[in-house]
Amino acid sequence: MVTVLASAAFVVTWSSGFLVPAIAVEAVAPLTLLVWRFVPLAVILVVIVALTGASEGITRVDVGRQALIGLFAQFGYCASVYAAIAAGVATGTTALIDAVQPLIVAVLVGPLLGLRVRGVQWAGLLVGAAGVLLVVRSQLDDSEAHPSSYVWPALAMACLIVGTFLQRRSAPRTGTLVTLAIHVTVTAVALVPIAAVFGALAPPASVSFWLAAGFAAAFPTLAAYGLYWWLLRRVGITALNALLFLVAPTTAAAGALLLGEPLTVITLLGFVLCAAGVAAVLVSEARAGGEGERDVTMATAAARE
Repeated sequence: MVTVLASAAFVVTWSSGFLVPAIAVEAVAPLTLLVWRFVPLAVILVVIVALTGASEGITRVDVGRQALIGLFAQFGYCASVYAAIAAGVATGTTALIDAVQPLIVAVLVGPLLGLRVRGVQWAGLLVGAAGVLLVVRSQLDDSEAHPSSYVWPALAMACLIVGTFLQRRSAPRTGTLVTLAIHVTVTAVALVPIAAVFGALAPPASVSFWLAAGFAAAFPTLAAYGLYWWLLRRVGITALNALLFLVAPTTAAAGALLLGEPLTVITLLGFVLCAAGVAAVLVSEARAGGEGERDVTMATAAARE
């Protein structure tokens, strides 16, 4: 039950990350919002880690490894998503990154991690991908973004895949709190000079801006990424990435309610296919008892110790 609730919370909080920049983009530069989503949170997390002693036993090698993962999984991913939305790509279309990623991950887990994706899971992944493509296709005609803008979602997808595989292969000794603290800090450090160069560092004094920044820090950053890394250890990389099929439908539904974006019959059909695909993958994983993925993780960790 804990895993089910965590999975649902992950989908909702991860989806919220696509809506924050879309809502705030008209009032403030997306880069400004992105910077102040991370800077205060980095300070808070570093202080908490220092006060709790959570970093005890963590080596410089561990910190360096997590810093590299954070540059891909948070900085590269979030910066690319914000750039896509700022370029006019619809929120549901931006979530296309989560439609393709599970398939790419399924192809790579064999050669990179020595894991096997079962036939039922492949079927579920393909059905889920078809569902997300329907969701995205229903929005393309209403998007005014230049075709070149769609490079940003592809770049975001690539960054998250690299970060996920690096984390999966590393058998990290850092807990979720320390992992988040490192990732958020390196992202903040990377964003500040970029924002300064583009004149987007100074935040507005409006209450609405700080509410948006606080929401973005709490939910799509702290909660979503915390759940992402926790679920990666708990359910494995294939099942976790299957959950990403639910992000595009959730984002599209929220975009329709909050932003007036289109929600058609084709979109709804896509929702159904996404749900069916995710169910097939998760049921297959549950029946197999999570098999090799967690075993490989524990064996790797034991070997390191």
